[in-house]
Amino acid sequence: MLHIVFNEPDVELLKQVIALDPSLDGPIELIRDDYAVGPIAGLDTAEGRQIRKEWWITLLADSPYGTERVGQIDDQMTVQSITQYVEQEPDQECWIWMGQNQHDVAGYYWLLPQLRAYQGRVMILYMNNLPFLNEKGQLFYPTFLSEIRPAEFLKAKKLARPITLSEFEIDPDEWKKLTEENGMVRWLEGGKKLISKEINCYDQEIRRFVSGDWQKAHRLLQQLLTRMKNRTGDVFLMGRLRSLVAAGVLEGKGDNPAQWKELEFRQPGAFSSKDQSDTVD
Repeated sequence: MLHIVFNEPDVELLKQVIALDPSLDGPIELIRDDYAVGPIAGLDTAEGRQIRKEWWITLLADSPYGTERVGQIDDQMTVQSITQYVEQEPDQECWIWMGQNQHDVAGYYWLLPQLRAYQGRVMILYMNNLPFLNEKGQLFYPTFLSEIRPAEFLKAKKLARPITLSEFEIDPDEWKKLTEENGMVRWLEGGKKLISKEINCYDQEIRRFVSGDWQKAHRLLQQLLTRMKNRTGDVFLMGRLRSLVAAGVLEGKGDNPAQWKELEFRQPGAFSSKDQSDTVD
């Protein structure tokens, strides 16, 4: 069988799962792009893909990752690899693994129409509102696959089911609706329901985490990534932080924008505790 995941940590996780259960052995394909953010109109055309590529280049230009990361993402080539496997291995299935988050669900919606010809051989394992045991033996509801221990996946594999003909007909319509709306953000409302949001939809939550003291960017990002309800990527969040600074909503300082560890942010016009102590001295 062939496995498809949507987050890089999930690749290593599935390798550990396969080591525990060789019956799951097979290649692992990673859909790299995050289709929960950015423009998605016309992605079946060269023009639409170029617009999205340029959007990512703008966000990555002043990041530690560099714009070359954009060139490393070629999900169309990954789909070709998937379909080639399915064509060459007619007795094998294709398993799509999804966590309950907008990143995985958006990737699923983008991918599904391209696998329609193989209905009956495409399986889905969606960890939607399913309890698992953590390392302390306590029940929890994971959002991302990487939060689940490899041993727990041996139970999860029993949930694999074929994607129905009805889903192959209805789910692409859901993706088409999202592409027509072309919102810059998509949030998971429940189940597989994605809703379009404006690009500033995270701004209020970001501001809530920024205090009057200067805060290092990497610590601020860590807080946001672990505590926000609708989790998104660090590159997108940094883009929003910079936009808030440009709009005068936040203050920022740092000489090298590509060195995130050197950047700091705070509420505008605020006196930090350090500023106040300097004034007293």
